[in-house]
Amino acid sequence: MNSIAVALLLATVAAVANAECNTLERLLVKKEWAAVFGEGLHREDVGKHLWRDFFRVDPDARGFFDNVNGADISSPKFTAHSMRVLGGFDMCISLLDDEETLNAELAHLQAQHAERNIEATHFDQFEESLLYILPDYMSADFHEAGAWRDCIDIIKKGITG
Repeated sequence: MNSIAVALLLATVAAVANAECNTLERLLVKKEWAAVFGEGLHREDVGKHLWRDFFRVDPDARGFFDNVNGADISSPKFTAHSMRVLGGFDMCISLLDDEETLNAELAHLQAQHAERNIEATHFDQFEESLLYILPDYMSADFHEAGAWRDCIDIIKKGITG
């Protein structure tokens, strides 16, 4: 009987460890994002770095940003939009441990993005660009890309449906 209990315990631990964006991952991502995103002008730097990589890999996506001068990521109009996008992302990260409120925010973001016909592949590229720049801001403090992927996947699924 002891071996059955041990097997069940190991299975439970394995299931929790493989859960999407578990509690420990949520806390880690929230902590690391707060350190990266910071405040003030530093946020603009993070945004420029992110969008520079995003458009380098996905230049066709600039068309989604024509109305906010996506051709010039240093322009005030695009910078303001970048801060709105990253502000929404910041809110989602902050709400990772408040599922009900997070789901309400994701439903709002889903409606906004659906009317613009933004495909899921662009959200995948946003994730890849973010993961590409994070080590530049965190160096050795960047712990676990897997945790980021797990948690960003929740946000992406909430926005893309």
